[in-house]
Amino acid sequence: MKSALLRFAAIAVAALTVGGVTARAQDNMNDPYREPALNALKGKSIAYLPISIGFDLAQAWGGVIKTEADRYGMTFKARDPNWSTDAMAQAMTSLIAEHPDVIVTQNPDLQSLARLLKQANAAGIRVIQMNMQGAIQTDAFVGPDFISMGQQEAGMMAKACGKDTQTSHKIAIVQGVLTGGVSYYQVKGLLEGLKAHPEIKVVSSQAADWDASKARAVTETVLQQNPDLCGIVDVWDGQGVGTGAAIKQAGKQGQVYFLTSGGGAQSMCDRLEDGTFSAAINYDAPGMGRDAFTAISALLQSKQPAGSIKFQLYSPTRVMTKADVKAGTCWDPQAYAALLR
Repeated sequence: MKSALLRFAAIAVAALTVGGVTARAQDNMNDPYREPALNALKGKSIAYLPISIGFDLAQAWGGVIKTEADRYGMTFKARDPNWSTDAMAQAMTSLIAEHPDVIVTQNPDLQSLARLLKQANAAGIRVIQMNMQGAIQTDAFVGPDFISMGQQEAGMMAKACGKDTQTSHKIAIVQGVLTGGVSYYQVKGLLEGLKAHPEIKVVSSQAADWDASKARAVTETVLQQNPDLCGIVDVWDGQGVGTGAAIKQAGKQGQVYFLTSGGGAQSMCDRLEDGTFSAAINYDAPGMGRDAFTAISALLQSKQPAGSIKFQLYSPTRVMTKADVKAGTCWDPQAYAALLR
């Protein structure tokens, strides 16, 4: 009995000793990689320069980036050129002189900012291009693979208007700014994809300059000239509301297959639900904002010189129809706009 008690006491002492050691080890444990990561971000500055602050995509990107910047002790400032390419170039010149650590921008077209983006990298500023790829590659591009998206659209139009359908096989394209990355690369992919479907005839491909009223006017004319039109692709749902309005006014809603794409704001769900859009490709603008901040974090932690690491972060996409619209499927631009105030 006595030996049993001694053995029990020895086990208890050992257990207490091990427990104490474990407790002290836990007290001393730390993630050795956390502080260096946080210190790489803390105090750094982000400048945000989209083509305009006042539309849904820019509100989502900026709202997410600013929220994360605040979380990690970074500074964030936004400039609003309000769709003016000249004002955007001036703002970029000013930002280069102010020398933030990172500039997040959206090219109005392929060439207008190319020299300035190169200048920013040369000055040691990391540059992330959102959605609209320019003529030069900077540290990162965040946005859809628009060439692949255009090819996907070609396949969708072939199903709606191709050789296996009893239609005219006629389609129209409503572009944005002809040299804007969203329009230029998407149309490039679309036309490449249509080569596999020679029966489809593109009867019109015109620019609406991201303006819904221009898109409506263009579409009205196309429908008058081609009353048997089978389908339309509009490269952005923001201007596509005008294209859809023209289709509805002509009494063609449900007859003309109307395909567009955008960042998944509530207006996309609304237009799918009311039949304005037949289908839309959603590239999730808040997700792009998250990806942009991930790129910022990775670039700052790398400690490599600006412009020395270049990569593309292609955004996932999903095709949506009316059947996919549920409560909460799309996001509220005003909620993200409020984050930028």
